[in-house]
Amino acid sequence: MSNREIAKNLIDQIPESRLFYVISYLQGAAVPDETPTEETLKAFAELDNGGGRRFAGSTQALFSELMED
Repeated sequence: MSNREIAKNLIDQIPESRLFYVISYLQGAAVPDETPTEETLKAFAELDNGGGRRFAGSTQALFSELMED
């Protein structure tokens, strides 16, 4: 029996009152792993090496600042 078949059989045994938790977990597990792009990796390295700028304000303040540049 495959892991998928075992999982389906186990789901059938879960009480309806607990299925919400299983569904929430499965939705998170179904998201594929995302690999950062080369540009993102370079930006992380820049920050790690003391470069770049960090922003700690609100989202509204961030967009206001971006629009000024």
